Amino acid sequence: MELLVASLQQRAFVVPALLFFIASGVLYFLRLSGILPSSQNSKLNKSNYPIKSNEKKELFKTPVPGPYPGWSIKDTKPLPYRAFRYGPKYNVTMGLRSIQPEEWIELDNQFPKYHAEKKARIEERGSKCVATHPDAYPAAMELLEELVNYLPARYPTLYKRTPVGIDNVWSGESFNIVETPLKEDPMAICARLVQDDLALMIEKPDGQYYLLAGAILLAGFWRLSDKYGMSLADIHTSGDVPHFREKLETGMMKFFKRIRPETFYTRNNYFIQVDDALAWSWSIGSEDEPTVSWSTAEKNKPINNHWFRSERQSLRRLPKTGAVCFTIRTYFLPVTDMAKEDYVPGRLASAVRSWDSPVSVYKGKEKYGDVLLEYLDEAHKKQMEAGLKLEKEDEIRKYPW
Repeated sequence: MELLVASLQQRAFVVPALLFFIASGVLYFLRLSGILPSSQNSKLNKSNYPIKSNEKKELFKTPVPGPYPGWSIKDTKPLPYRAFRYGPKYNVTMGLRSIQPEEWIELDNQFPKYHAEKKARIEERGSKCVATHPDAYPAAMELLEELVNYLPARYPTLYKRTPVGIDNVWSGESFNIVETPLKEDPMAICARLVQDDLALMIEKPDGQYYLLAGAILLAGFWRLSDKYGMSLADIHTSGDVPHFREKLETGMMKFFKRIRPETFYTRNNYFIQVDDALAWSWSIGSEDEPTVSWSTAEKNKPINNHWFRSERQSLRRLPKTGAVCFTIRTYFLPVTDMAKEDYVPGRLASAVRSWDSPVSVYKGKEKYGDVLLEYLDEAHKKQMEAGLKLEKEDEIRKYPW
């Protein structure tokens, strides 16, 4: 009897222990195979961890924007971006600012002009300006779907949603985005819908982002055909962007890894151009020349040839594909018109003088600096003589205005 009791007690211990061992082994296998998350991975997925492009992508849906207040294709003027600061120091930064999703795309009464120029360039230059790599096609389609959902809600007097796509009420164009195949590259359709140029950066297995889709039609100083297929770093180094390696590259790479679908960003830049061509600045050479540069530009052209070119870029991660979308909206006006605005000529002159040598070369200052600064100094002097109070500027206009 004592032997039987001892045997039963031993079994009472062994059986539960054996079951625990088996269960532990099953859980380990499931975690190892990725079916169940480990406790470590669960911690990494908390909201304060920089998610990768393929994480949580199904959780975010772009909110439907409200209508742009009082928008009119006749009366809504371009926003007056004046994205330059007083010297003496010129800070080289990404200059990112977060925005609300409803502020993603800006349209104004110059839409007809931009639309016409884009249409002509798509027809004349085709794949030199618009291209989508097969690896980026899903992202291009996602961008098109995002615009088709956004634009009729934001600009209801210009666009109307249809069962198969979108109608432009002003131009009479109808776009079917569900037919297969589409009538043209999805990036071309995107380009026809907005005033911006568009670019999609796709992450490859090496962890780098590459320009694999774009509609670059009104860029002025650079060509899609030169940059298509390049990594983010190579795009900047091939264009000799000043101080990229030492001041921009590390931060930019981290930003691209961390940007989340729910947060939209914008940034601004500016250039001086010595001709009035929106699409391509012919002063730096023919668009079809293998190499273009400021070296070909005529020096010290009269001030009425000086144009202020400013870009308002937005950046966002598309939620489904994880691609990073750039929109590049160009604002373009004569320097002589802009210099009539209070505070602008003095601040712009100070900004231009703050450019160091690499920035000056990049922006072509040697070709126009003397004429431009003489004009801006005189305009600033007249404003001061008319009673302009510099100490009041921050109350009236702040960066980037």
